[in-house]
Amino acid sequence: MRECPGGFFGTRGRAVKHDLLPPPEQGRRFAARRRVRLGDVNGANRLRLDAVARYLQDVASDDVDDIADPRVDGTWVLRRTALSLGDLPRYRDDVDLMTFCSGTGSRWAERRTTLAIGGVSVAEAVAIWVYVDRAGRPARLGEWFLEHYGEAAAGRKVSGRLFLPAPPADARGRPWPIRASDFDLLRHVNNAAYWYAVEDEMARVRPGRVPTHATLEHRAAIEPHDEVELRSSVDGDTLAVWLTAGGELRSSAQVRVG
Repeated sequence: MRECPGGFFGTRGRAVKHDLLPPPEQGRRFAARRRVRLGDVNGANRLRLDAVARYLQDVASDDVDDIADPRVDGTWVLRRTALSLGDLPRYRDDVDLMTFCSGTGSRWAERRTTLAIGGVSVAEAVAIWVYVDRAGRPARLGEWFLEHYGEAAAGRKVSGRLFLPAPPADARGRPWPIRASDFDLLRHVNNAAYWYAVEDEMARVRPGRVPTHATLEHRAAIEPHDEVELRSSVDGDTLAVWLTAGGELRSSAQVRVG
């Protein structure tokens, strides 16, 4: 299985390294399959980034559910997702997903996921998930985690630090309505909903262009009463998108289009 090209973006356009590690020779790997449905693609019949985010979220959740360990008492909150994208799937394509733990921190873990069609990679993802307790506070990873995922992670340590910059003063802005349907069971704006803003801004300022790399970082929660503003800027082939509320940054994204 070939890898999509790596390389992502950070402060002032400098590259931020996200290692797209190959599957481990030993340790846990989890596989699933999804069929691309009509609601997953855009008008050009390309799998949208929000659909990619849903697939990643679903396979991660299915992996944790599959271990069925009663010691799992918390949940996972997404911190950062980085994508390297190839020829993205189309309507009715069957997509094979394979995921594994590629590194750990004290209260977070890195998850690598490959999306493939016919054994050929069409998208590669690396994400940082923070483990939180029932009160929503970051919690240390317990023995149960290392028992199931430690072998695949192979002792590799990863950082939960965020890299993307805040919006510049001259970034264009417009209201971004938050809908009741954007909130999930955890009372969070669902991970996929943040990518709606990215897709919408791409269609406005880079119509017809195809994303090749994308990174999205979650900085603070969006609340139901927040008046959210979408801000963006373009630097060559890189589109930056921010969601802010009350002047405070909630999420940052950068997308390179080809």
